[in-house]
Amino acid sequence: MKDVIIIGAGVCGCAIADALGEYDCDIAVIERASDVACGASKANSGIVHGGFDAPIGSLKAKFNALGNPMFDTLAEQLDFPFRRNGAYVLAFDTDRISSLNALLKRGIANGISGLKIVSGDDVRKLNPNVSAAVTAALYSPSSGIVSPYEMTIAFAERAYMRGARFIFDTCVTSVTRYGDYMRVTCSDNSCYEARLVINCAGVHADEIAAMAGAGDFRIKGRRGEYYLLDKTQSYLTDATLFQLPTALGKGVLVAPTVHGNVLVGPTALDTDNKDDVSATALGLAEAADKGRLSVPSISLKSAITQFVGVRAHSDRDDFIIGMSSVEGFYNVAGIESPGLTSAPAIAVHVAKEAAQYLGASRKQDLVVIRKGIPCFAAMSDDERAKLIASDSRYGKIVCRCECVTEGEIIDSIKRPLGARDLDGVKRRTRAGMGRCQAGFCSPEVIRLIADTLGAPITEVTKCGAGSYVVAGRI
Repeated sequence: MKDVIIIGAGVCGCAIADALGEYDCDIAVIERASDVACGASKANSGIVHGGFDAPIGSLKAKFNALGNPMFDTLAEQLDFPFRRNGAYVLAFDTDRISSLNALLKRGIANGISGLKIVSGDDVRKLNPNVSAAVTAALYSPSSGIVSPYEMTIAFAERAYMRGARFIFDTCVTSVTRYGDYMRVTCSDNSCYEARLVINCAGVHADEIAAMAGAGDFRIKGRRGEYYLLDKTQSYLTDATLFQLPTALGKGVLVAPTVHGNVLVGPTALDTDNKDDVSATALGLAEAADKGRLSVPSISLKSAITQFVGVRAHSDRDDFIIGMSSVEGFYNVAGIESPGLTSAPAIAVHVAKEAAQYLGASRKQDLVVIRKGIPCFAAMSDDERAKLIASDSRYGKIVCRCECVTEGEIIDSIKRPLGARDLDGVKRRTRAGMGRCQAGFCSPEVIRLIADTLGAPITEVTKCGAGSYVVAGRI
């Protein structure tokens, strides 16, 4: 029997597994996909929000304010990309300046410091590509950008190093209370028992809660479509550019990524199909048109890909965090924006409550530092020479667009919770994320996965679950 079963290996599930790893308890994480960060945790804006727009007194406001300042230390301990680049909320006419002032007051009430209203000219002095129609903006210096999937992987790897077990490629089919414990049954006919189940199932959290008899909320999928622009467009903006938010969210943004690309999106469309991540011409056109309101010079000729994320919007319009009406079943649900920013603080809170429920004590010998994969592209020539001298495989470039080496790819497969498919390698190394979108490097990455895992090339998949890349040999 486990002490804790966490359902869902997104950023919250992995962060909670990591935080719970500070206590003496036996943890298992069950994930339906083939890897961590396969849902909304990989397909989002990667923004560390300043905390000015969450409703006063909400859990979103509380955990955003607590989570934001944790990123500097976490990025150092867990070795994931993060940068405080600042953010502006843009107003396009003088009539909306009152709305900026309302956001400013809300941010101050939420405990956020450093916020101020600036003129449109002040915005353009530092961001010359911002539209001439912008009359004023709210500036948030504490806002930042992060690689959401690398952050989730980092949490998962340290959780694994702290003793958590990860179970992939199986769906939870039932959650039932039996006496003093919970029983979780999965689609592969496996069955697990634990004293506590933590529901981090994202857009499907309401379905998992209903299985346990705690389905007193509903989750609706909220689709967001994005363009990703080539690194040649990094000059467009260094700051995150929001537009004044609406009832459906923070609107379409134009923002840099930590790796030098530019994001345009997301749209916001509620859907009953929670797994629909297909891009649409209509949605992408909307993202582009609204993005050009902030930065008119955006050109779709520089778009290298598009993607869709589905956020988990609850009918309570806030995070749902706490023990449910069923003892031993704990919900972490409705974690939409600012969920990525809030995840570290949510994890600490949930781990403390779980440890108290279980009567678990803190570990004496605790793993603190997790070292990521060496990033050859970001190194100096001297650093590269030393790395190649230690292992010649770092001297062979496999992905030309992102300058990813054979050594990095093999490391991504061999490390704790290593990659098992093309997308897993891509999230860990960026092989295939560049301008050609894996057109050049895929055959070599497939070979490296097969050789490193000792599997036939025909068994290598793009993203698990039968998504085979090679049909056979001739």
